[in-house]
Amino acid sequence: MHPSDPDDLARRFEERRGQLRAVAYRMLGSLSEADDAVQETWLRLGRTGADGIGNLSGWLTTVLSRVCLDMLRSRRARREEPYGDDWPQEAHGQDAAPEDEALLADSVGLALLVVLDRLSPPERVAFMLHDLFAVPFDRIAAVVDRSQPAAKKLASRARAKVRGTPVVPGAELEGHRRVVEAFLAAARGGDLGALLDVLAPDVVRRADPAALPAGVPAELRGARAVAEGTVVLRDRARFAAVALVDGRAGVVVAPRGRLLFVLEIAVEGGRVVSYDVIAAPERLRRLPLGLLDTPGASGGAVRTGGGGLTPPRR
Repeated sequence: MHPSDPDDLARRFEERRGQLRAVAYRMLGSLSEADDAVQETWLRLGRTGADGIGNLSGWLTTVLSRVCLDMLRSRRARREEPYGDDWPQEAHGQDAAPEDEALLADSVGLALLVVLDRLSPPERVAFMLHDLFAVPFDRIAAVVDRSQPAAKKLASRARAKVRGTPVVPGAELEGHRRVVEAFLAAARGGDLGALLDVLAPDVVRRADPAALPAGVPAELRGARAVAEGTVVLRDRARFAAVALVDGRAGVVVAPRGRLLFVLEIAVEGGRVVSYDVIAAPERLRRLPLGLLDTPGASGGAVRTGGGGLTPPRR
């Protein structure tokens, strides 16, 4: 069949649509924007035709990446806040989007989506293409319109930001992480007994007023009061993930990947001795965030989940 046959071109594009959507979602953190980026890529392919395209998958990934980069720059120019102002409807159990949940949990992860919002658009694209999809730097350089060494520096700078800087030794950090994970699991399950096991008897919970429903006190003291207060907010734990918060194990709460709250958690003796719920945008902006597992196709831990892109050969 002739390579310019429009029906054949459409078929070949549709075969790759799922992969392209997965890449765009990882870059943009928004399903609707990802679909827009894929559609724009299709329109550009239709205008160009397949003549002269030796590697269609590579061409589509490159064009899609440029489209995503433009969208990220436009978002930055509008100064669109990565922080949500309203608790989403699905947090109350209505109109939940299973596909959205699956992509967030299985492909990128909430913590990575939050940290990626801290990167500049070129850093984000370079990091995603190289560390998650093993795209070689000569192709990345063409996407971000930089030299190959400059593209490498973008990815390296992004990687350092994503990793963050722990302020406690590795073994201690891992122990704190296990405690935070147990706390989050108990909160998700609304398990009062498990929460009491992981909370210190004199634990204190403080929260920005914006993080709490009306009438809930900003400060709670004692394991029973804190555990009961945590169970009341169990719906929010569905959208929470463990992350590096100011150099320590903590929690980000980010429905649809948009950061709403951060939990700074203090751990001593294998129990949570205090946690602060930070919701004020100005405090969130200043708070250093990172991943406890660094994703990467070149040696890090990455969960690509279903619909991921098979890394191209270098």
